Amino acid sequence: MQRLLTITAILLPLLFCGRLSAQPAGYDVFIPICKYMAQGNADNLSAWFDDNLEIAVTSQSSNASKAQARQIVKSFFESHTPRSFEVNHTAGRDNMKYALGTLNAGGENYSVTIFVSSKGKSYKIQQLKIEQQQL
Repeated sequence: MQRLLTITAILLPLLFCGRLSAQPAGYDVFIPICKYMAQGNADNLSAWFDDNLEIAVTSQSSNASKAQARQIVKSFFESHTPRSFEVNHTAGRDNMKYALGTLNAGGENYSVTIFVSSKGKSYKIQQLKIEQQQL
């Protein structure tokens, strides 16, 4: 009986704590985000922005509100029309993740870093960096 209680005491927390993520198992938060990056859709992309986030586009970096960040990205997309976006690497845990990708826009390639963290039942972009790749 003591052995059964010991095993239960060890396994019970693991059963309840194993999947406390913001999304179901197998969910890839970067699929919709990357789709909007490839489309150059700043409005839909900004729906994933947190209320305040760190944004760096080309050589300008700042902490911005969701509305300010949307305007920064929209302006970038207007002057650099996206042709494609490819994710090269993703990593993280259930509550925070990041992706590294390549954006082809306006005839140039840009390195993109996207950092998201869970906010309630969804993920929000905390940091977005778009930097021109050096030859």
